Amino acid sequence: MNKASAHHTLIVGGAGYIGSVLAPVLLAAGHRVRVLDSLLYDNSDSLAAVADHKRFEFVQGDVRSARDTQAAMEGVTDVVLLAALVVDPVCKRNPELTRETNLDGARLVIDAARGSSVERFVFASTCSNYGLREDDEPADEEESLHPLSLYAETKVEMERELLGTENPFDAVVLRVSTAFGASPRMRFDLTVSEFTRELALGRALEVYDADTWRPYCHVSDISRGIAAVLDAPAERVGGEVFNLGGDDSNHTKRSIVESALAALGGGEVKWSEGGADARNYRVSFSKIQARLGFFPAETVDGAVRQLANSIRAGMFSDVESRSLRYRNYELTSDGSGEGSGGGDAG
Repeated sequence: MNKASAHHTLIVGGAGYIGSVLAPVLLAAGHRVRVLDSLLYDNSDSLAAVADHKRFEFVQGDVRSARDTQAAMEGVTDVVLLAALVVDPVCKRNPELTRETNLDGARLVIDAARGSSVERFVFASTCSNYGLREDDEPADEEESLHPLSLYAETKVEMERELLGTENPFDAVVLRVSTAFGASPRMRFDLTVSEFTRELALGRALEVYDADTWRPYCHVSDISRGIAAVLDAPAERVGGEVFNLGGDDSNHTKRSIVESALAALGGGEVKWSEGGADARNYRVSFSKIQARLGFFPAETVDGAVRQLANSIRAGMFSDVESRSLRYRNYELTSDGSGEGSGGGDAG
C-alpha cells in the first residue's frame, strides 16, 4: 500500500476556488477526501467532476456549528482548513460574521481535530499578513507581521493560537500567495483574473498604485504545495510556517497588466494613485523550496494568455448574471450570510 492511500483528508471549505482544485489533486494522489462546505457562493456544482469518485464524500455544513465540524472529523487523518470569509471589502462590511467564521469557526474545527484521530492539520493563512513593508527585500517566515485588514488580522490571530498551543497533531501554517488561474469555482474578483477579463472584454481598466508588489501563485500549484505538506515527514513540517508560492511570481500590478496587454494585443488602461489597498510586499519562498523541494510550475503570463483566449471565445459569459458565483464581494443573495463557512483562503 503506498503512503498516499493511508490519507483520509478533510478539506474544510473544499468547494471554493482553491478547494475545488485541491480535491481532485488529492484524489489523484490516492487520498480519501471529504469536503465540508456550506456552498455559500452559489457553487454547488464546483465539485461535480469528482462527485461520483469512490473515495470522495461531500458534507454540507457550517464551520460555526460544533455539531457539523465534529461530525465531519470522524475517521479523518488530515485536515486542510481553507474556509474563511475573504476579500477585504466583504470582511469590512461584515465584521461580526468575519470573526464568527474566521476565528470562532476556525477554533471549532481545531478543537474537533484535537478530539479526534487527526495526525496533521494544515491551516491556510495568507501572505497578506506581511501588509506593508518599508523596502523591497522579500519577507521570510521570521519577518514581523503587519496585517492591514480584518481578514489578515484574523489569520494572524489563528496562526498564533494554533502554533502557540500544544497539539496532538502536526500543525502547519501556509501563508498562501494571492491565487490566480482557472478553477471549477472560478473567481473574477482577484487581481489577475479581474484585470484580464476587463481588458479581454474591451473595457477601460483603472489600476491604482501600479507599482505595489504582491506574490501570486496558481491554484494548481497551491494545491500541489498543500499535497506536499500533507505527505512530508513530520520533522520537516510539524509546527512550521511556510510561505507558499515562488520567487519568480512576485509581481507588481503594472507587470500583470503588461502581461494582459501583450496577450490581448493592447487595451485601454488608466493609471491612478491613492487606492484604498495599502499593501506592498515581496515574499521569499526559500524555506518551502529547501524543505520540500517545492517550485511552482505555472506562471502569471501563461495563465493570462489562456484566460484571455477563453474569455474572448465566450467562456464565463454569465459572470454578471451570476455575480455571487464568481465573486466573494457578496455573501448570500439577501446579504444575510446564512450558512457561512464555505469558501477559500486567499
